[in-house]
Amino acid sequence: MSDPTPSSQAAPAVSERAAWLASIPSFQRVDAYLGRAMYRRKSQSDGCDFTFGNPHQMPADRYVNTLRDALTPQHDQWFAYQTNGEAAREAAAESLQRLLDVPFRPEDIYLTTGGFAAIALALKTVADPSDEVIYSLPPWFLYEPLILEAGLVPVKVKVNTPTFDLDLDAIGAAITERTRVVIVNSPNNPTGRIYPPELLRRLAEVLETASARIGRRIYLVSDEAYNRIVFDGLRFHSPVEFYAHTLLAYSYGKTHLSPGQRVGYLALPPTMPHRDEMRPAITGLQVAMGWIYPNALLQHALPELEKFSIDVSQLQRRRDRLMEALGGMGYRLHRPEGTFYLYVTSPLPDDEAFTETLVRRDVLVFPGALFETPGFFRISLTANEDMIERSLPAFEAAMKESMDRSEE
Repeated sequence: MSDPTPSSQAAPAVSERAAWLASIPSFQRVDAYLGRAMYRRKSQSDGCDFTFGNPHQMPADRYVNTLRDALTPQHDQWFAYQTNGEAAREAAAESLQRLLDVPFRPEDIYLTTGGFAAIALALKTVADPSDEVIYSLPPWFLYEPLILEAGLVPVKVKVNTPTFDLDLDAIGAAITERTRVVIVNSPNNPTGRIYPPELLRRLAEVLETASARIGRRIYLVSDEAYNRIVFDGLRFHSPVEFYAHTLLAYSYGKTHLSPGQRVGYLALPPTMPHRDEMRPAITGLQVAMGWIYPNALLQHALPELEKFSIDVSQLQRRRDRLMEALGGMGYRLHRPEGTFYLYVTSPLPDDEAFTETLVRRDVLVFPGALFETPGFFRISLTANEDMIERSLPAFEAAMKESMDRSEE
């Protein structure tokens, strides 16, 4: 049957919001690079893929066995509807207590389908359409779509590039009467920086002062997907230790290098005022946002998943190998304190042009432009050792080509 609407009056096929989201430059860039990386991975099995934080070796037996055990039903309701499972919440709360020395309780944990959903849940819990959300560049590249989908307004500030620390003056200057949320990501993707306690303490002071000035509470959303991926024996500190009005978002996909298994949570610290008012709102959103609870299998597995992680020492050895090799070739690098990544200064001002010199040598990295910070590129440490060694001649040749071009 043909559309009865005259072509001159035909309505668009999609909503304005959907079309707007699809047109976001950061989203388009991610989508394009994802498709390109997947195509080259299939067509050139000997290439070196340093793009996404995906696994490039078989998963650990313990992880597989944990999922296999959770798959075996123990009663007839094993695969029934799951909400915030009691055993999973207890395990997550106990783990947070050990990590942060903050007395989280099981009822503080709201289970989600990964860190994406936890961040979206946090935003929709405390912010209304047209409220502003501040975050720092370089960011995780999907903050902007999540913010816009919630009807909120992204406000971007840059970090202090010599240290990759938060620029507190810039954050303070960006706060207006419409500011409702500040997002902090530590350990930071893509820089690998872990924000020190004194910086987080000063950030809390900035937010307390600004909240009093504008007459409304500014909330902090702490994206802690990598809070177990920490190097050199460093202690991770969370903003929840310094600012009571913090919502903590976590994902197990990083801890176990299994991003396809979507499980995470949003946590409210015990110091959060008005938590009791938030509880029914959060559980209502978990349903209204599309039943964003993790599936039954992952909830049953979660207590055991809390007992182990991927081999962080292996990631650290890969970091050290690449730091030594690339540094010896003349690359300028910031030493990451955590996460899966190296954020490297591009030898060419045009970082996308530089990454193309690597593509021609079958090495895939993400340009800094993808993170709204031109002049850098990101390497994922989840590449295996063989891939790293095979990539080194390509990195060296690309550096030489870049130097030759700069001299022309």
